[in-house]
Amino acid sequence: MVSDFGVGTLCRYFHFFAFFFDRVDLYLVLYTFMVVLLGILLTHAFRSVAVQYRWMELPFERAVFYFSFGIIFCAVLDAAVLTAFRLLFSPVGESMVPSFMYSFLQQSAILTLWAAIYFTWHYVEKSRNVQLDKLKLEATVRTLELKTIKAQLNPHFIFNALNSIRALVDENPQRARTAITELSNILRSSMQVEKVEMVSLENELNIVRDYLALEHIRFEERLKIQYDIDPETLELPIPPMMLQTLVENAIKHGISREIRGGVISVASHLKDNTQHELTIRNTGQIRERLSNGGGFGLQSTRARLEILFGKRASFEIRNLDAQTVEAKVLMPLF
Repeated sequence: MVSDFGVGTLCRYFHFFAFFFDRVDLYLVLYTFMVVLLGILLTHAFRSVAVQYRWMELPFERAVFYFSFGIIFCAVLDAAVLTAFRLLFSPVGESMVPSFMYSFLQQSAILTLWAAIYFTWHYVEKSRNVQLDKLKLEATVRTLELKTIKAQLNPHFIFNALNSIRALVDENPQRARTAITELSNILRSSMQVEKVEMVSLENELNIVRDYLALEHIRFEERLKIQYDIDPETLELPIPPMMLQTLVENAIKHGISREIRGGVISVASHLKDNTQHELTIRNTGQIRERLSNGGGFGLQSTRARLEILFGKRASFEIRNLDAQTVEAKVLMPLF
């Protein structure tokens, strides 16, 4: 048995709906509902076909053609259903052809807008993913290139350092022991090369000082060393072993070829507060092979700067005058 409260509630609902449908055109509500329902069903089917047949992976022109065909097909189907609904339920007499054309043009515009948004969004997303994959690939290649260069640097450096100690073993065993200690310090530092892309200039200078101390054993008074280091540059990052490689190149191709030896000067300064300038000068002259690219040391320096900084860094080596060679590295400040 329905309670008085239940009867009263049902009456209130009945009066509300009667009032509502008296004020609102029921046909218009149903027609709007049909438009929305058909729009959802057709766009969902449209998207399913596009995904199944991978339209977004096609060349741009073909994708546009398939999307255009899909829009026309869906608009015709949509217009046919809406026209049939209007002919059956419209309170005002409807003519089939004008009704169909009106629905076709209306739905074509709506579907074109939807397809344009969907098409554009997917192409932007696809381009972004391609760019992201490209950046990941470039980063991987860069890491592998750096590891390859570093793997070549360590044996190259060790070989030359051991040559500096070899002559001391018989002539001065005490100094040889000290030299071995210096070499162990250098090797301890150089082991970090595999783990990092950049080190502080101060760290690199410590390796250079130990290396030149070993070379001084071999050259004695023929080797003179000068430093001109701006304290503000000590904490700046540079590629590990790069400065040592350039100093080693100055010894090998400069000082060792001079009967009287010469001077090696290492300088570090800020240039225009935008660049870090490293300069290594040595007594000697550049030979043709070095000016055309040089050996592994110079090639590795160029390659590492290119990988790390691109066009923002530069490296050049030239005859400064008739007696001096200058190698200069410019790196951007981070």
